[in-house]
Amino acid sequence: MVIQRGGAVTFTTAVGDGGNTAERQSTLRVALAAAPRRPLLLATVVLAASLAAYAGVCLTMRFQLADALVYRAEGQAAAGGHGLYDLRVTEWRLPATYPPFAAILFIPTAWPPLDVLRLAVTEANAVLLGLLAHLSFRFAGWPRRAALRPVGIILAVALGIWLEPVFQTLAFGQVNLALACLVLWDLGRPDGARGKGIAIGIAAGIKLTPGLFAVYLLLSGRVRAAATAAASFAGTVLLGWLVLPDASRDFWTHRIFQTERVGKVWIVDNQSLQGLLARLLHTPAPGTVWLVADALTAVAGLAVAVLASRRGLETWGVLCAAVTALLICPISWSHHWVYCVPMLAVLAAEARRRPWRWAAVAAVAVAFTARTMWIVHRPGGYVLHLPWWQQPLASAYPLLGLAFLASAYLRVRGRRRTPPGQPTSSPASRSSASTIR
Repeated sequence: MVIQRGGAVTFTTAVGDGGNTAERQSTLRVALAAAPRRPLLLATVVLAASLAAYAGVCLTMRFQLADALVYRAEGQAAAGGHGLYDLRVTEWRLPATYPPFAAILFIPTAWPPLDVLRLAVTEANAVLLGLLAHLSFRFAGWPRRAALRPVGIILAVALGIWLEPVFQTLAFGQVNLALACLVLWDLGRPDGARGKGIAIGIAAGIKLTPGLFAVYLLLSGRVRAAATAAASFAGTVLLGWLVLPDASRDFWTHRIFQTERVGKVWIVDNQSLQGLLARLLHTPAPGTVWLVADALTAVAGLAVAVLASRRGLETWGVLCAAVTALLICPISWSHHWVYCVPMLAVLAAEARRRPWRWAAVAAVAVAFTARTMWIVHRPGGYVLHLPWWQQPLASAYPLLGLAFLASAYLRVRGRRRTPPGQPTSSPASRSSASTIR
């Protein structure tokens, strides 16, 4: 259905969901046909130039896609019945750190030759970046005109490649973009949607951190979706036990508690709260200080997330939950922060109403592009002795995350609670109808 409203073209599709008819957002193909030709062509040229530049960087730096090689080894171990958590891969002797369910999913990565796998993983991540941009724009309700959405997605891919978390995800062949897409797609569905929560449970079954989104759903009153996420996660655990019983027993009773297997908590790669405190206190193990700070951050972060949700700012609630998960996780490598993509989309949507907020968008974009942690990076234990003025450079993401939670609280505290049944500011998450303009 095409509706003309105030000079803007709106594309909607009526779809039944659980017996209820709801307007769903148009396909990208329809929006692409309506996109203005000149901006679309310019965006395509920018994308081509950006991809060419990235290809040049790849050829120069010869990325090994180390994490993709670990996934390949995990798939081989799962298929061959070898010791999954005894393997060591690449010159860095990287171990398997994900639940057994992930290793089952990685079995197909063992089939193609290495060069084919590297190319396929890189291309898949580029496509997933485009999908994450699409989901982020839809979630934020920005741009409001459907005709501009394809242009925005193309530019988001062209520029998003150079955001440090995305760049590192591509360089390592990581699964972060796939997990973020699962989470954002699930949370962007209406609350009454059948099976809402399944994708969150699957994401948590691959990598435990997304499980905090199920807690967010529960605390914000969406009990059925939270229960669905928990059941979905339990299903991944059960499948792991059925297919890989020995590895499952090893992981769930032993390996899950060995966070040191993942890596050193104090290195600049770790952009969690524990990493920040380890470097700030000049100790490889911040211990009790971290546990107390982590607990306080978890409570405060989830409280702000729930407050935002209940006051009609679902987009802010989801981002607060994401930031909280990244902060309290013992290790959050810099490439885990791919939620910077929806964060920038939401901030840009806010700036649409108050232009001065574009300064915040620019500041966040710079923070996620500047790679300041790598400026102070040195081999060995150098970062445990950083002077005070270098600490913000080494811990840019957790500091930005804490600032975001504080800003979110200021954003929502004066807003009245949304009455039951009234749509929130999210274009899809809690409303029964969704329209792209």
